[in-house]
Amino acid sequence: MTADLAIVLALLVVAVVLFARGRPSMDAVALMVIVALPLTGIVSVPEALAGFADQSVILIAALFVVGDALVRTGVAGALGALIARAAGGSELRLIVLLMLAVAGLGAFMSSTGVVAIFIPIVLRIARTMRLPPGHLMMPLSMAALISGMMTLVATPPNMVVNAELIRRGHDGFGFFAFTPFGLPVLVLAVAYMLLVRRFLPGSGLAGGPAARPGLKDWVDEYGLAAREARLRIDATSDLLGHRLGELDLRASAGINIIAIERAGRLARRLIRPEAATELVAGDILLIDIVAKTFDLDAFRRTHRLSGLPLSGSYFVDGADEIGMAEAIVPPDSGLAGLTPVTSRFRTARGLTVIGIKRGPMAIEGSLADVVFQPGDTLLLAGDWKAIRRLGDATADLVLLDLPREADDYAPARRHAPFAVAILVAMIAAMASGILANAHAALLACLAMGAFGCTDMKSAYRAISWPTLILIVGMLPFALALERTGGVDLVASAVAGTFGDAQPRIMLAVLFAATALLGLFVSNTATAVLMAPVALAVAADIGASPYPFAMTVALAASTAFMTPVSSPVNTLVVGPGGYRFADFVRLGTPFAVVALLVAVLLVPLLMPF
Repeated sequence: MTADLAIVLALLVVAVVLFARGRPSMDAVALMVIVALPLTGIVSVPEALAGFADQSVILIAALFVVGDALVRTGVAGALGALIARAAGGSELRLIVLLMLAVAGLGAFMSSTGVVAIFIPIVLRIARTMRLPPGHLMMPLSMAALISGMMTLVATPPNMVVNAELIRRGHDGFGFFAFTPFGLPVLVLAVAYMLLVRRFLPGSGLAGGPAARPGLKDWVDEYGLAAREARLRIDATSDLLGHRLGELDLRASAGINIIAIERAGRLARRLIRPEAATELVAGDILLIDIVAKTFDLDAFRRTHRLSGLPLSGSYFVDGADEIGMAEAIVPPDSGLAGLTPVTSRFRTARGLTVIGIKRGPMAIEGSLADVVFQPGDTLLLAGDWKAIRRLGDATADLVLLDLPREADDYAPARRHAPFAVAILVAMIAAMASGILANAHAALLACLAMGAFGCTDMKSAYRAISWPTLILIVGMLPFALALERTGGVDLVASAVAGTFGDAQPRIMLAVLFAATALLGLFVSNTATAVLMAPVALAVAADIGASPYPFAMTVALAASTAFMTPVSSPVNTLVVGPGGYRFADFVRLGTPFAVVALLVAVLLVPLLMPF
């Protein structure tokens, strides 16, 4: 062992120990590595910083943006709701469906990309089902890694091994040559995750109501139940052609119009009620009944309106477009001494005051003439855009709280068809190889912006910079280990020590060596280094090269054991609340399971 190799190994040990301790943060440790390696003289400063231009890093950053666009357009929420609905409230069924969906998609595109896209989906599911995210993130990452064992194009190591076979004059693997090995591993992984989920972070949590209130909580707290109605304006209604400002329904009838459903080109949409809004046939009024004396049936008959059924409590079913917020009137507020009418509250802010609490109790009856006092808590309703602006508003109001449903607001919902089309095109480009993965993802980002699915501010905010720094910081280790002879030392030791062993034992040794090497360098680099070793060993013992090549490819996807052994794991550390030890404790046993599957199954389907 050379002095340079000893230095690199010492730095690697220090980094792993700091990762395991959890202090300082993983991205801070990665920055230390970037600074320390050039000081050894083994790698230069440009080489230590080269990770910032690495295609995998660019790919991950771009896919964060794509994933955020899917959230902003509501696609992620719809997919999450579909999976959650299919799960039927069962955590066991949810884990099964999630892992199958991720592995299926990952078989045709980058596993890192799949994880980046699914993280916001899984977080939404966790909120909806009131599960700790840690219960779902590790199954997500494990399924994504196993997806690399499904098809030839699922992960770069498969293509590296295939290229090495062809370079040496052998036929390459077929597109689905990996599937017979990946499917059993996936089935075992699903069963394993179901067994160990109680040991995942957050398992001791009660899973009760979240700390933040929901819309239904406020409906009960402010006594809003039975105050809502949906009325459609028929062709004979005397309200047709009138502007809301002329009708003044709050004063004349004792009702607030929360929103208006109006037919669009593709679907119905909600529009905000304003004084200048003119009513047309087919409009559906979502009204809040504030006057106790209001007679809904009489109002409907008088103005020739059709009553429509309600599907939720106080429009909670429309939470994707109609929201609520609590705000307090501060002591120096210009609203003090005014009423909702005299303050022109809805005209100025686009929101309707639907509840007022003075102290712990909500004021009952009509609120039109209630005078605002300092300390009053107002419950406001309206579209989410207006509610979001409330946080940046004047000193007249202080935003107190937003409901849980605010996290699921999709501001670009109308652009969802474009987001889906762009996602499909990106996956097709990646799966077919027409474009490099990073190139396809960057084009998808530009398309998402061009079609209004995201904007620059949201795109920059969507990228997890600590995750990228962590990946960049670990990349120079691969170069340092190769340059100091560490990788060649391992490969030579494997071939020299076990070259005469039984073929199955040799497969186990190759699998273990590949998996262990993958803890410190990327799985692609591991495949590049170990594929020649595997084929050389096969030639030395006069065996078929295919089982040895397949074993290396499968082992390169067995990166379950640490959070830094694959970008797939790194991505879920923060959202899942994991520590370094969680991957060691739960990933290592399953890596052994994958080894056993490979050693037992590969020779059966690919004889020596």
